[in-house]
Amino acid sequence: MLDTVPDALGEVQQFLAQGGPAMWVIAGLSVVTVALILWKLWRLLILGAWAGARARDAVRLWRCGDGDTALSAVDRARDLRSRVVHSALTSLTSTAVPEDHMREETERIAQIELARTRSGLRALELIATIAPLIGLLGTVLGMIEAFQALQDAGSRADPAALAGGIWEALLTTAAGMAVAIPASAALTWFESIADRVQADIEDLATQIFTGRHRGHPPQHGATPPAAFTAVAE
Repeated sequence: MLDTVPDALGEVQQFLAQGGPAMWVIAGLSVVTVALILWKLWRLLILGAWAGARARDAVRLWRCGDGDTALSAVDRARDLRSRVVHSALTSLTSTAVPEDHMREETERIAQIELARTRSGLRALELIATIAPLIGLLGTVLGMIEAFQALQDAGSRADPAALAGGIWEALLTTAAGMAVAIPASAALTWFESIADRVQADIEDLATQIFTGRHRGHPPQHGATPPAAFTAVAE
């Protein structure tokens, strides 16, 4: 089994050599694409992109009037939805500041968390865009080389040699598309996850602030601002 490894490496090297410099660039992009996808999956798992139960429970408790339990529910949670909810509840239950300041602070935390969910997506978008172009460039250069060889051969041109040069040139286009397709698919999937997280955060924040106007004053003995007192009355 180990004897087949050098043979496989030799075939890969020969395949890359047939495509020319463009093929080596595309091979490098393929490695970067795989690394980016794996890193992004790990990053989203760390951020808790698929975890939202604790944040929803905290918001439900808040809207039921139990601010202390709601805050403790997300006190040590590490997923991004819970961090935004914790920031909003902390502002509402621990301070007596104007609501616009509370909303701005919650929006600031939300923007930070959403930026973390979208990190690395520009690199995938760039790869999905330039990989086919590099492949096409390699094909054009290969075709130019093949027709130059045909011109030099003159009447002694071998159609088989010309066909071989053409299919070798087309290898880079196929390789570029093979890299761009999974990169584009992964980009779309990651963007859909980020959009869903953004929608959840906006919904949770809206429920928190509308719950305040439904008669849920700050807990821990904090005195509500005059504007909220008027609303409650």
